[in-house]
Amino acid sequence: MKHSEVEILDAKTREKLCFLDKVEPQATIAEIKNLFTKSHPQWYPARQSLRLDPKGKSLKDEDVLQKLPVGTTATLYFRDLGAQISWVTVFLTEYAGPLFIYLLFYFRVPFIYGHKYDFTSSRHTVVHLACVCHSFHYIKRLLETPFVHRFSHGTMPLRNIFKNCTYYWGFAAWMAYYINHPLYTPPTYGAQQVKLALAVFVICQLGNFSIHMALRDLRPAGSKTRKIPYPTKNPFTWLFLLVSCPNYTYEVGSWIGFAIMTQCLPVALFSLVGFTQMTIWAKGKHRSYLKEFRDYPPLRMPIIPFLL
Repeated sequence: MKHSEVEILDAKTREKLCFLDKVEPQATIAEIKNLFTKSHPQWYPARQSLRLDPKGKSLKDEDVLQKLPVGTTATLYFRDLGAQISWVTVFLTEYAGPLFIYLLFYFRVPFIYGHKYDFTSSRHTVVHLACVCHSFHYIKRLLETPFVHRFSHGTMPLRNIFKNCTYYWGFAAWMAYYINHPLYTPPTYGAQQVKLALAVFVICQLGNFSIHMALRDLRPAGSKTRKIPYPTKNPFTWLFLLVSCPNYTYEVGSWIGFAIMTQCLPVALFSLVGFTQMTIWAKGKHRSYLKEFRDYPPLRMPIIPFLL
């Protein structure tokens, strides 16, 4: 069998970093990354981005050399993605922080509201409901990370964990400070507003979990298989008929319900920022679905039925 040759150049300087001879034509990009690591151990496979063009897109690990538009000597361009950290570690850190931080404010530990309020409790039922809802949300996320989610990429840049934790931890502290404040006042419309918003929160949490389970079942463990998600017998998944990312739809709905229940401005701002970011993600996934699947349902929108 005739072997191929692969030269790897620095995408910025065009300096030759590595020359691999006798590479099997059936070799995948993942295997080429492993070969590259042998000569440059500081760049482990997760740090590597290999491309056909210096400014092009990263090749997928599962791409096969002989199926790429290259000759017998393939030229690939390398970019260092920086230090990496596993998605599981990132998610667990992101979600454990808000859970712990919120409880510090709920139990009114010293140095937050003043000495006379240390370890006191709010007299308002909505404050206790808010703590249960907030804690449930993040406990659910912590459990879903190792037991439900299956990630297409094993790692992400280490620098992202600082940005993400600042966002989640910062907003958790901000909203918790006001909701658990001794001077907090209940929502304008009292128990009716709280009950309605609580129902919205619970329904959306169930919907979000249902979508995560449906997406999990589409990808066998250890694979990167991608399929078109369709509704199942679970009514919460029927939202797939109208949107590509109903998990984001339900997530936004949960926080809207939480904002209405607590009538707290920081929660409303957190919901708005989250909706903006999830819309960007949803649009990206929607475009990816349309590009990858020719028979993708045309009626679907990224995140909001018929609108967005």
